[in-house]
Amino acid sequence: MSDSNNLSDHVRKGTTTVGIRCTDGIVLAADKRATLGGRIVADKDVDKVYAISDTMAVTMAGVVSDAQLITKLIKAEIRLKKVRTGKEPGVEETANLLSSIVYQNVRRMSPIMGITGFLLAGADTKGFHLYDIGVDGSLMKRKDYVADGSGFMMAYGVLDTLAKKDMKVAEGIKLAIKAVNAAMQRDAATGEGIDVYTITNQGVKKVFAEKLNTTITA
Repeated sequence: MSDSNNLSDHVRKGTTTVGIRCTDGIVLAADKRATLGGRIVADKDVDKVYAISDTMAVTMAGVVSDAQLITKLIKAEIRLKKVRTGKEPGVEETANLLSSIVYQNVRRMSPIMGITGFLLAGADTKGFHLYDIGVDGSLMKRKDYVADGSGFMMAYGVLDTLAKKDMKVAEGIKLAIKAVNAAMQRDAATGEGIDVYTITNQGVKKVFAEKLNTTITA
């Protein structure tokens, strides 16, 4: 067995993230479990949704160390852009920058592959936007909804079945919870709880947070 395989067994990863574009905003949701190679629960209280500005937020899926570093980098780039121009970059500009960072990250030489994907949601003068940044640095704009991470197939089953056209954020929150919950039932790398954020004209806001109580007492 190679050294890279040994290292990969100890990398924290696994998750389910969901993004839903609504008429009055966007909903982002994720579970809270991190695993070692998808087999051992390493952390039961991981934040996988982050506000990167007052009007934009991301979810992360994949190798935790890379995701944390890339999140710090994109936040720094947004601040730098604001200092230089006096205004924050738009969501499309930020999505393109984030995809470029991911592209460069996955192609650098390293014993640990930087397999990390993001969902980026934000609001600007052009409206509400939802982007899917793949682990290969690909960039796709989503008009309705998207799921990512190890439990994405289970989440998509719920989204494809229950999503409606012209949903409001209040409906999107309930749908996002159902989608992540479905993944928690079947995906070993997804669990512990759910965090839900909204991006509206009022900015980024955490609207739901619930942890599962898995302790049994006699």
